[in-house]
Formats: sequence, structure tokens, C-alpha cells
Amino acid sequence: MNLEAAYETCRQETAHWAKTFYLGTLLLPPAKRKAIWAIYVWCRRTDELMDSPEALKRPINELSDRLDKWEEKTRGIFAGALSDDLDAVMADTLSKFPQSIQPYLDMIEGQRMDLNVNRYATFKELELYCYRVAGTVGLMTQGVIGIDSTYTSNKNLPTPNTSEAAIALGIANQLTNILRDVGEDRGRGRIYIPLEDLKRFGYSEEDLMAGKINNDWKALMQFQLQRAREWFSRSEEGVKWLSADARWPIWTSLRLYRGILDSIEMLDYDVFNNRAYVKSWIKFLNLPISYWITISQERFKFNYLLK
Repeated sequence: MNLEAAYETCRQETAHWAKTFYLGTLLLPPAKRKAIWAIYVWCRRTDELMDSPEALKRPINELSDRLDKWEEKTRGIFAGALSDDLDAVMADTLSKFPQSIQPYLDMIEGQRMDLNVNRYATFKELELYCYRVAGTVGLMTQGVIGIDSTYTSNKNLPTPNTSEAAIALGIANQLTNILRDVGEDRGRGRIYIPLEDLKRFGYSEEDLMAGKINNDWKALMQFQLQRAREWFSRSEEGVKWLSADARWPIWTSLRLYRGILDSIEMLDYDVFNNRAYVKSWIKFLNLPISYWITISQERFKFNYLLK
């Protein structure tokens, strides 16, 4: 197996399908960015088992069998049983950045939820789904990103736990995806906005399926965007602890993905007929801003070490 060619395939796929995310990865050191690309492609392959155009035509029992086989294959990767190039790059990533298999199994469980669940009564139910399909990505990647050696090398200081913030960022990203993709998901018969929220704002399932835009819809979306922003805020707390070579990329990715929420507002919440995205000039403007935030956090580290 040609590892370099396989990593290049992962890079190309990440660049094609996750342009905003990909820009952030380019700021990482080579070894870390390659590992993130490999993890991204594994996650995308997992998602495609349920959400690719071809998969949507398949019966539920067949999709369930696919997920079972994918879980078996994933367990094999962690056990060293490799059958293709993606297995090889994942095994190489795990050898350089050891981590638990549990987040990977949890993500597969999230895909299983899509087999039979197409409505969520409460946000608590949706939060579990968001953890499984996206919060897990934070756990998968935190071992690659790493914690600043300034903290880990000082035996007098407790090693920061960034897991909660990593999960929060994944959930924030997924909530953003849900709000961006409302129109696409309704075409699949799915509504991810909690039904309790629809009821609260007097907006029905029938209204959503019809793509009805009125004051109730706008108020509902304002509430959903605020919730997503709160999850982004939770994730910010953990960024200052991260490895020095990763804080700039993480801040860039966080700010750019949060920018999709701003784009939804600029569309006046019409996500039925438009796809919200961050314009290129805004992406490049965010690079120096994110860098400035990264530098400013060095002051936090200095003050922390003086305690």
C-alpha cells in the first residue's frame, strides 16, 4: 500500500468536500494535517453509508448490514487488520497519535440513529445525536492536536482536560450543519430541529416541509442560531490549552464555521432555496484575526504559569 498516495487522496477529498475545514488544516504541521485528513475521510465514509444518493435508495436492513460491516472493519483497523489504503492511513495515524476506538464506535451508532429516527422531540435527544455524529470528531482529533507542552511538562500543574470543549465544538458544527441543510434534509423526510422548538414558535412540520418563510420561522431560526453560538462559546474555553502549533488552525476553523451562522442571517433565514457559506474574502480576512487571538492567548499562558 502506498501511504503517501493514500494520504494525498485524503487531502483531495477533504479539500473537495470540506473547503472551510480544509483551509484550517493547512495551517497545521504536515504530520498533524495528514492525520486530520485521514480521520475526516473515515468520518465521511461513515456518513456516506447512510447519506450518499446511492445509500438513500437502499432498504433499511441493507443499510443496517453495511453499518455492521463497517463497525467490524473499524475494529479490524484498531487491531491491525488492514484491507485497503484507507485502512493503512488510519493505522498509520493511530500509530503516531494513539487514541480510543470508542468515539469511532459512537459515530457509527449515530448513523444507526438515522436508520429509524427522522424527528427529535427535544433538544436533549438531538444533543445525543449531535454528540455521536460530530462531537466524537472532537475526541478523535484532540489526540492529534495535542496539549501545549508548557502545561504537560510542568509536574506542578494539572494537565488540562480538553475533551468537553472538543465535544462542544463538534456539536456546534453539527448544529450549524443542521441549520444550513434544513432544505436538503426535508427532501429526505428528516427534520432535525427539535419538535418542541417548532411548537414553541408556532411553526408546524407541514410549514417546514413546504418551505414556508414567515415571522414564526425567522424567530425559530434566531433561537436555533443563538443555541449554536452558545456551543461555539463553550468550545472556545478549551482552545487556549491546545498545542501551540494547533491553536491558530483551530481558531480559524472555529471562526469560519461559526461564520456560516452569519451567512444564514444574511440570507434572511431562507435556507430552503439557498445554501449558506462563508465567502472567500471573509475566510482570508479571518486568518490574521485568528492569528492575533492565538498570540493574545500566550499572555494567558504566561499569567497561568505565574500562579
